[in-house]
Amino acid sequence: MNSGTSTGTGSAPGDGGRWLAPGVPVLAGTVAVVSILTGALMAAVAVAGHAFTPWVSAGPLGPGLVGAAMLGVSPGLLLVGRARRWEEVRTLMLPTAVVLLGLLTVSLVNGGRLYLVHGGSIVLVLFSLGWIGTLALLALGALVCLLLQYLTPAAPVRERIVPVPGWAKPFLAVLGSSWSGIGAGLLLLPGFWGALLPWRVDRADAQALGVWALALGVGVLGGLVEDDLARLRPALLSLPGVAVVAGVLLATRSGEVHWASGPGVSLITMLTGLLVCGGTGYWLLARSGAGRPAGSGG
Repeated sequence: MNSGTSTGTGSAPGDGGRWLAPGVPVLAGTVAVVSILTGALMAAVAVAGHAFTPWVSAGPLGPGLVGAAMLGVSPGLLLVGRARRWEEVRTLMLPTAVVLLGLLTVSLVNGGRLYLVHGGSIVLVLFSLGWIGTLALLALGALVCLLLQYLTPAAPVRERIVPVPGWAKPFLAVLGSSWSGIGAGLLLLPGFWGALLPWRVDRADAQALGVWALALGVGVLGGLVEDDLARLRPALLSLPGVAVVAGVLLATRSGEVHWASGPGVSLITMLTGLLVCGGTGYWLLARSGAGRPAGSGG
């Protein structure tokens, strides 16, 4: 294995590491399709001022933002199939596993609020049933894929190609810690932390948002640990995707958000941080010439 300069292919940022297990791209593609269909529906209904959710919700913004996050992360998941090594996708796939397992757990813990149990319109009852069934299958698939992936033999990973700039590391540490901390708070103490959100939520809404916040924090901190932009292409696309879709939803329902409050200002700052993080990282990677798809030459 040579340790010289980059081959110019973003799909192989290192000569070592673990080959990508065949099931990982299949899982990523399946989650992406489900996320696009389900997330777009949940977000669009929220824009119209209604809640389309598997559980009884306090309002449209909670489930709408869950759908926005699903929709925003899907472009990055679709890039996973172009990767060759696990190191290129783990900053996206590990948070994806957190989301799948976390949302399934939150849904079951709040089972009494599910329309499947609580009752409601036939559409919401069927959506609730499909939500649990799909999450269960995808969460099981994620566990199997991770097990097979880490059973794949690994070779020493080549030195980093495009290190994260030193000036960006404190910013990433603060951003990742903020999302992780808020996510953990919403999950463990939804009554306290949910009351601090700048719009109305109930327990299930707060915990579902906590799962996504924790996953975003894990992804950002994972990028800091990787310290190589050439291994982060899918994650770099997902972060601004989440920020943009969530921002559009919040803008359309701005009257329901207390923007002048401390949590409102913090939300703007943290979403802007995701946008800047992903956009700047992608720009630096493109400028380095190490992030081009396989077969693009160079």
